[in-house]
Amino acid sequence: MHTTPDTSKVSHLYHYFTPLDIISAFQILSMAVFHDLRLMSLAVLMLASQLDFASAAVRVFGLHARDIIDAAGNKPDPYVKVWCGSTFGGQTEYIKDTAHPSWSAEFNFPNCKAFDDIKLELWDKDLNYDDKLGTCYSKVENGSFIVNCFLANTVIYRYEAK
Repeated sequence: MHTTPDTSKVSHLYHYFTPLDIISAFQILSMAVFHDLRLMSLAVLMLASQLDFASAAVRVFGLHARDIIDAAGNKPDPYVKVWCGSTFGGQTEYIKDTAHPSWSAEFNFPNCKAFDDIKLELWDKDLNYDDKLGTCYSKVENGSFIVNCFLANTVIYRYEAK
């Protein structure tokens, strides 16, 4: 006569927690966690792709100059042309007969990139042909700056880059 041992109390534990069951549960759990991490990573990458970390949104303002003399040695009628990178922002109004002008114009460059050049050209307005008196450059950096351009004269301006 063959008798079977009574393992009913023990067998039900193994029924639910066999090594294969544990491995399968771990795989399901890890797939769910990694699936959520992949989705989160994808969402972060999509948001980051919309940001342009080099974009600066530059504002040039507070332009003034000192000791400007025109080519003939007279008081000039100065104005300034402003660029950021390859984008021309415009020019100030000219101020008649002054060696120490101050301009109220502001120039905004929403697509200016970090490390682009801000370029200012100082001009003297004349009847026939305007004379370029000088050019200065500075690299865009994030923050607020006062820039002194030393040409044959001094042009000073401020810029903010965010």
